Amino acid sequence: MKRNVIILGGGYGGIRIIQRLLAAQLPEDIQLTLVDRMPYHCLKTEFYALAAGTEPDSAIRVSFPNDPRLMIKYGEITEVDLEQKTVHMENQESLSYDYLVIALGCEDKYHGVPGAEENTHSIQTINKTRMTYQALNNVQPYGKVAIVGGGLSGVEIASELRESRPDLSIQIYDRGESILSPFPERLKKYVRQWFLNHGVDLINKANITKVEPSILYNHDQPVELDAIVWTAGIQASYVVRQLPVEQDQMGRVKLAEHHYIPGFQEAFVVGDCASLPHAPSAQLAEAQGDQIALVLQAMFLGDPLPHLPKFKLKGVLGSLGKKHGFGLMGDTTLLGRVPRVLKTGVLWMYKHHSG
Repeated sequence: MKRNVIILGGGYGGIRIIQRLLAAQLPEDIQLTLVDRMPYHCLKTEFYALAAGTEPDSAIRVSFPNDPRLMIKYGEITEVDLEQKTVHMENQESLSYDYLVIALGCEDKYHGVPGAEENTHSIQTINKTRMTYQALNNVQPYGKVAIVGGGLSGVEIASELRESRPDLSIQIYDRGESILSPFPERLKKYVRQWFLNHGVDLINKANITKVEPSILYNHDQPVELDAIVWTAGIQASYVVRQLPVEQDQMGRVKLAEHHYIPGFQEAFVVGDCASLPHAPSAQLAEAQGDQIALVLQAMFLGDPLPHLPKFKLKGVLGSLGKKHGFGLMGDTTLLGRVPRVLKTGVLWMYKHHSG
């Protein structure tokens, strides 16, 4: 009898676990199964470029691993039953597992703003990003576009859209006193100046109270627009939020030391739907994936679970169009062309040498 390891989601965390397990000496009775709605791994960190029209769809895809020990199943996951060790699928038979990795990522969080979900565009999934690309690039010349949210995603899509569509009027609405609020002041000042130089309006201390078709209400004042993109917060995927387990305010699952769900030692959560002491990122998902792979290998063999050190994250890199960028490596702030080149290099290495 095979022992089934099911990985739900082929994002950064799920793929890293698969790569690490396939590179190890797996017991012969272990069968890996990846479940995803798409037939390839999508580079979510680059969705902003697809939405802005500066990168083609094909540039942000990476093939799944090809190995006889890995089965790939396509479909929509509707529910996970931790008690019965079963994954329910839409219009398909349910899947039973011995070990489970939940890597389903995140969704937009609309903070209860009426009309926000129905009347804004998203870059959270590849399909939604494709629709956002169509909407943004169908805006008539000299149209008005609003980006709601001044975090990393909002800054990157706004700057990329500025280069793609120099004719557009672009606004960033952010509820804080400055965009990129968690970052050092020197970095924030550089990015603010870039937007000022490139004619992007920054609306700080915004309070979006309602969204109607082509109308954004800031402090209850209507602003007419041609397109609205929402990047103002995330939460764990719907399937994860429905789990009867302890979660944080974003619906992410609180985990035991070895990344499994307390009370369900065979069920792990990785990436954006795991409650971790760091901001969600592809780098964090991969670092956690490395550790989960080690824990699974020990479980396969009946060995004691390994000691897991604290995560060592290298830093953050962001782009301002194709030629400029910003980064934070420890206490070191990087500005200008160097962080943009570094980000391009990291992406190239991932696409060509992943695993």
